[in-house]
Amino acid sequence: MRAVWLREFGGPEVLVAGEAPDPVPGPGQVLVEVAFVNVTFVETQFRASGFGPSAAELPVIPGNGVGGVISKVGDGVDLALVGRRVVTSTGGSGGYAQRAVVDAAAVFPVPDALSLDAAVALLADGRTATGLVHAAAVAPGDRVLVEAAAGGVGSLLVQLAKAAGAEVVAAAGSAEKLARARELGADFAVDYTAADWASAVGPLDVVFDGVGGAIGTTAFSLLRPGGRMAVYGLASGAWAEVSEEDARAREVTLIRSLGDAAALRAFTVSALDAASAGRLTPVIGQRFPLAAAADAHAAMEARGTFGKTLLVA
Repeated sequence: MRAVWLREFGGPEVLVAGEAPDPVPGPGQVLVEVAFVNVTFVETQFRASGFGPSAAELPVIPGNGVGGVISKVGDGVDLALVGRRVVTSTGGSGGYAQRAVVDAAAVFPVPDALSLDAAVALLADGRTATGLVHAAAVAPGDRVLVEAAAGGVGSLLVQLAKAAGAEVVAAAGSAEKLARARELGADFAVDYTAADWASAVGPLDVVFDGVGGAIGTTAFSLLRPGGRMAVYGLASGAWAEVSEEDARAREVTLIRSLGDAAALRAFTVSALDAASAGRLTPVIGQRFPLAAAADAHAAMEARGTFGKTLLVA
């Protein structure tokens, strides 16, 4: 099968398309014929330096989220799963490929009313956005700041926070991205590359910090007593400089976890169901052929993408 290999850390060009053995499902596993691959910013960081949660040793086929059709099952797995459309995590590697083997218990059936590419776009980002809004207990009347509001998670957070009755402030790094955030329902948008961006925002009740660094630290300073800051990413390359002591001193709750595996699965199902019912719309901004994974990474690192980036297998 065709796959994309990472044999050394470095720039996007180290992602090289090639051949790989066809995987075979073992007991309790299924084989997925991959149609779409979810690409995340964390994967660009891992490719560049080995940073991230993956413990895979090189060489490796990267990729942690795929969607497709189950073509084979291993021993002990219900044969009725063959032919089902599913999305699933691969466990940290093996996603940038035409086929993937995963545990049968890890797959999520795709609702009939939802397209497969939309489901893949929601696999990681929908779970994260749904979990963040739940953990932050967003309520009607809250003023909510969504950082990186034009990204995969951010574009969903804007929709979910607005649906919860919040006043949504979208922060992003270009006029085009801010315009798109407004189209998704943001009440106000600010360019956080401007030196004085915080002065235009005003007091906040909730911050969704997917950027970290100076932007996340500044956003924390805007929170009212009783506010909540959900920290889930470091697109800037560093976490926000906010400690538990800082949060207690300002009567702010820091949220760094979305719960256990059961909770995360429930958030994924919730996101898929919401999209199937038309209450949540994943934004797929760009698609690249599987063999052009390097181009996808380059576009993401250049901050030239909007919404979700997918590979088409």
